[in-house]
Amino acid sequence: MATYSRIHTDVLRTLAPPGRGYYVVLTLLGAILAGAVYAWSVQLAQGLGVAGYWGSVQWAVYITNFVFWIGIAHSGTLISAILYLFRARWRASISRTSEAMTVFAVLTAGLFPIIHLGRPWYFYWLIPYPNPRGLWVNFRSPLIWDVFAVGTYLTVSVVFLYVGLIPDLAAVRERMTGWRRRVYRILSLGWRGTQEEWRHYRSAYLLLAALATPLVVSVHSVVSWDFAMALVPGWHSTIFAPYFVAGAVFSGLAMVLTLTIPLRRLLGLEAYITDRHLERVAQLLVVTSLVVTYAYACEFFMAWYSGNAFEQAVFRERAFGTYAPLFWPMVFCNSVLPLTLLVRRIRTDVRALWVVALLVNVGMWLERFVIITGSLSFDYEPWYWADAIYRPRWVEYGITAGSFAWFLLWFFLFVKHFPVLPMAEVREALAHENSIRGQVT
Repeated sequence: MATYSRIHTDVLRTLAPPGRGYYVVLTLLGAILAGAVYAWSVQLAQGLGVAGYWGSVQWAVYITNFVFWIGIAHSGTLISAILYLFRARWRASISRTSEAMTVFAVLTAGLFPIIHLGRPWYFYWLIPYPNPRGLWVNFRSPLIWDVFAVGTYLTVSVVFLYVGLIPDLAAVRERMTGWRRRVYRILSLGWRGTQEEWRHYRSAYLLLAALATPLVVSVHSVVSWDFAMALVPGWHSTIFAPYFVAGAVFSGLAMVLTLTIPLRRLLGLEAYITDRHLERVAQLLVVTSLVVTYAYACEFFMAWYSGNAFEQAVFRERAFGTYAPLFWPMVFCNSVLPLTLLVRRIRTDVRALWVVALLVNVGMWLERFVIITGSLSFDYEPWYWADAIYRPRWVEYGITAGSFAWFLLWFFLFVKHFPVLPMAEVREALAHENSIRGQVT
């Protein structure tokens, strides 16, 4: 049973020197990442032709990965910030994981627009700044909006994570010696835990949570406008902004479960990340699944109701044509499988819950792929529809695998150098539960 005296001991115990298994995992992730770097070097040497682009399908796996990771990123801080604003005390068990996940997912997503460029060494041209070449960006382009939106969100997410870490960094500082103590002393900004410091801390954290919530909605809406502002069939829709935001929260909840379930077992935190906490996340997963399913239905209804032959052709090919082998697994993973969590016995079974969350992540990646390549494959030129089949090549597979290795590498490094639970909030949640027990008895 968790007690006030054990919270610091148990959480700080996770920062102990890792065992052999930890280094084996890091080595494996490093090997996958090295393979991705090699694949990218081949692309740089031979050109984007090795990526399998064809005809009008010039946005494919790389942009799919960008939207997937930016969705994971946007949902992490949103989950933590909204639950904090609504005073959901159980958030303490997942808040640090979701906030860290946000930062590392943004760092992963930001790589793909650069990888997608034919000359990635000129990526800085996307940044508006006075220069002797007289070049300036096109502010009417949604891609430029992404630069500002994602950059702003990364800044707010890093600050949100760091501010929440300050009290815990001070606690770690007292347990360390040598150069590690000096590092944590610098990072903790001289925190002493006085009443005045706590008052300012809570005000700042509340302000950042209130700022992050609408920012997340607006930023992922901007990402959706990359597609909705185009006249491509299947993209030009007003539903894309709420559709993408709901999908981001949905995939983020699934990623939180995918990371948290094995993490609590490996670090021995079952007393703090309980089955009840995981069940709450599972309930939110069901709600967001229903919203995403409603968006799917709206898309098909509007394609039929519009009477536009090109719109209808795109959605017919998704469901019954070329992309049907990807579309129906997507529907199963995102719309059918999460409904099993309505059964309490399933959503309280940790292993079943982890499998559902993992398959939801697969389904959300397939959703982005079907949306992007499915619409581009069946544009306004019917003469090449029969041959407009995009097939990823080994370079794209390698870089995609490397993105997951990159994300997990940063996450594993984080959990061994920073507390994975906000100890002050865990103590507050424990005090609240004890007061409720006292009132009941």
